[in-house]
Amino acid sequence: MKAILYIGHGTRSKEGAEEAKSFIHRVMERINVEIQEICFLELTKPGIEEGFLHCVDRGATEITVVPLFLLAAGHIKEDIPQALSSLCERYPTINVKIKDPFGVQGKILDGIAEMVRETVTDLTPKDSVLIVGRGSSDTSIHTAFTAITKGISDRLGIEKAEVCYLAATEPRLKEGLESISVNSAGKIIVIPYLLFSGLLLKEVDHMVKMRQKLGQQIIHTGQLSKHRVIEDIIIERATEGE
Repeated sequence: MKAILYIGHGTRSKEGAEEAKSFIHRVMERINVEIQEICFLELTKPGIEEGFLHCVDRGATEITVVPLFLLAAGHIKEDIPQALSSLCERYPTINVKIKDPFGVQGKILDGIAEMVRETVTDLTPKDSVLIVGRGSSDTSIHTAFTAITKGISDRLGIEKAEVCYLAATEPRLKEGLESISVNSAGKIIVIPYLLFSGLLLKEVDHMVKMRQKLGQQIIHTGQLSKHRVIEDIIIERATEGE
């Protein structure tokens, strides 16, 4: 019997955790698979082992693992496979397939561009975009954000687009905001490259509000899960090859 196990990152924010669970439940309603379970890598319950065992207890013989991660860094390459390896050894008759993270997809960039246009109805080429990533020491993340920044800039028809990070690498958020503000001729649109609300998004909110108090015309789009395209991509991941 087939099952889908969704793995989120997890957060210390109760609001962020509830938002992630609500989002996954919306995805579940759009997929015709009886066994579907939610779990998280860290900070939020249930954990991966508990989610996996719920699938087993419900009769799963094949489990498709769908990581809810935008890009492939340490969590995807190491943490999730490591957490699942012992479970696969304990249940060798269960076929476990781990799907890839979303990666840099045109569909996601199209969705972000649409979200920006819905948020900023008077967008002009003079406006600037600052993309805020979670951050990682993995160099592939920098390569990905170079492509993401160019893709969003091209879709919006703006000349100035930059990227910064919340942790693990430079430039950080404060530095990124200062850099994008230099010689900015129009509005500044901040795009957090984050799926859900949580402490990281609150940090972005705080920094944006501080800039707004200084009189800057700065607009914050909010988390990416607000856009239906993310749901669509997860459904594709969960059901491809069926």
